[in-house]
Amino acid sequence: MEVEMDRSSKKIPFLKHPTIKKMVRQRYFYLLLIPGVVWAALFAYAPMVGLYMAFVDYQPTLGDFWGSLFKADFVGLQWFQYFFSGQDFWIVMRNTLVSSVLTLSIGFILPIIIAIMLNEARITWFKRTVQTASYLPFFISWVVAASIVITLLSAEGPVNQLLMKIGIIEQGILFMQEGKMFWIIIALSNAWKDMGYNSIMYMAAIAAIPTELFEAAKVDGANRLKQIWHILLPMLRPTIIILLILNIGNLMNTGFDQYFLLGNSLNRSYSDVIDTYAFRYGIQNGMFSYAAAVSMFKSVIAFILVITVNQISKKMGQTHLF
Repeated sequence: MEVEMDRSSKKIPFLKHPTIKKMVRQRYFYLLLIPGVVWAALFAYAPMVGLYMAFVDYQPTLGDFWGSLFKADFVGLQWFQYFFSGQDFWIVMRNTLVSSVLTLSIGFILPIIIAIMLNEARITWFKRTVQTASYLPFFISWVVAASIVITLLSAEGPVNQLLMKIGIIEQGILFMQEGKMFWIIIALSNAWKDMGYNSIMYMAAIAAIPTELFEAAKVDGANRLKQIWHILLPMLRPTIIILLILNIGNLMNTGFDQYFLLGNSLNRSYSDVIDTYAFRYGIQNGMFSYAAAVSMFKSVIAFILVITVNQISKKMGQTHLF
């Protein structure tokens, strides 16, 4: 097979290029990439044609989507101006950014702590039990998770009962009706649901650290805390930086399910984020072009955040995506 390829490369100069030769040698790896590339093309890039909706006055026509889209009146940046000039803009942006920053602050640190603690655990059955218990919430749908949160925080729920029993409060607090408490509730809910699953990547990175480093540090007299501080955390730094860049890129992508399910008319001024705002205007009110413009704005900001944080990391000589 290799002899035939060498003969064909002599006939076709294009095959002599180093990149082509490398692709031919690694052709089976590229074949494995085909399903992922096809999926991304169909479900990630092809729908981007619909971004054109943000620049037109789209009115849906039954059975003729493409015709009604490309024949709609072009309005340019009108929908973006409408969003920026509206009084809802600052409220939605405030809720999105504050809840996202709180979620990032709590939800990014907890998986690292869990991974380190599980790595230090020496009792096998206890380690496996904690791992399983921390992973389970990730596989629970937000419909079920939201019901659990609402039940726990209800006026006669376990949280209020505990607070009254230890004397902190005299009567139950209506947590889900207090708008100012919504941000911390959503941040803790997100952290609880994702911390176990997110810790897997850190545990994999810890498993890749050579054990000789810890043994050498132990010989030099370093206890476990010093080994964690001077060996484990520095070795985890590349993984932490990469995941931090990706998480900051998702800062505007707060999610939809949890805000839609935990939000209500009493806390809407604190629970209404870009995703729920776009849903309400796009699906419920039928302003499809306006909702497309709002969603596109969110995507552009996310792209800028990823590029900015990546460049800052590169300038500081740290790990970066590209």
